[in-house]
Amino acid sequence: MDFLKELWAFLKHRKKLWLAPLIVVMVVLGGLLILAQGSVIAPFIYTLF
Repeated sequence: MDFLKELWAFLKHRKKLWLAPLIVVMVVLGGLLILAQGSVIAPFIYTLF
């Protein structure tokens, strides 16, 4: 949790809050790819990329 607090403080201090949605989208897509790696949904997800 400390990492997230430090990242948020850094983004706020450097006025880079526009990066927050990009980071969230990258984490969600990465998690989706990891979770779907061995499932039946995998071929449908990989066609998106």
